[in-house]
Amino acid sequence: MSPVVGRFQGRDVIAVPQCPFCEQTFSPPTEEAGETPREMPVGRCLCGAAYAYDATGHNLGSAMIEALVCACHGDWDHAWDLLPGEDYLERQLEHYDLETHKVISGGVYEGRRIAGTLYFIRLHEPLRKQDASPARNREYPVKNRASHSSPRKGRKSFSKREVESLVRDYRLDAVVEIARTDARVIASLKRLLYAVDRILARRAAEALGLAGHVIAREDPSRIARLLQGLISSLTDSAASAWGSLDAIGEIIYHSPNEFAGYIPQLYALSRDRALLPEILRSLEMISRSRSPVIRKTAFQFVQLLRDEDPRVVAYAAMLLGNLGATEAREELERLKDATDPVEVYEKGRLIEKTLGLLASEALDKL
Repeated sequence: MSPVVGRFQGRDVIAVPQCPFCEQTFSPPTEEAGETPREMPVGRCLCGAAYAYDATGHNLGSAMIEALVCACHGDWDHAWDLLPGEDYLERQLEHYDLETHKVISGGVYEGRRIAGTLYFIRLHEPLRKQDASPARNREYPVKNRASHSSPRKGRKSFSKREVESLVRDYRLDAVVEIARTDARVIASLKRLLYAVDRILARRAAEALGLAGHVIAREDPSRIARLLQGLISSLTDSAASAWGSLDAIGEIIYHSPNEFAGYIPQLYALSRDRALLPEILRSLEMISRSRSPVIRKTAFQFVQLLRDEDPRVVAYAAMLLGNLGATEAREELERLKDATDPVEVYEKGRLIEKTLGLLASEALDKL
């Protein structure tokens, strides 16, 4: 019998929380758990699952990362090498109240709104056994995991340093070759999205789109989970948004038939003014695929050609040019003499162009 203890208040149920993996009760998450201080309270269940507490329910991307790093005993490098499904399972426990350590299914308790979520991560058993050893003696079986990902014929091992070197040298064809035999390369590429070196980060986004296209042919759900995680991360921090958005744009551009359904989520996020330039840059990349999902909304971007931010105007102009949106011709003509500098990414380089030049290039496509 499950040890849940609950009581009814009208239709609301208040229950003792249980681990979604083993159905045991567990201790409340704390600000510090073992190795290092955390941005969120974290904890561990006796079954080996780690969990992180998101008080608002809107920072699940951060909660996932905190729980994963906690599961790896603070080893960030190891955490980045792991993939959902192959290496760990994820679960969420909603309407959790840290103050009472209860699940308030109605979402309100004594006048307080309860929106907290516990994000659970449990590593697969071989990895849990490795992580139970002291950190200084721990050796992770990342390169040979036959029990959780049957190696494809011809798989060659690689390190994240090797992947970084290939991206830095703009040898994306070599990255794609790795992706053909080992989908784990996406974890190494994902960590580069947040590199301080902006060219490296932008090349990593392009590589992720190319590798994602190859992987999606056999396992589209893996890339769908990647997209979902990148989109979730956008609610956490605008500072890291540009890396995620560039990757989202590249992935959908290279695989529009599979992932164009994510475009409306970008539209919804564009209501955040701080994200608008980067979202438009992502949509501009997607528009090169001429996806009908974005073409039918082209008229909505015309008004952005009068925005006060040159980046917004530039990316909107490029997008409309890609779509062959003749309804934007008059506004684009007006911009031909604009001298505002705007940074754009082309063939592995970040270069500056004037707004007028970008408008002229867009007009040439109409």
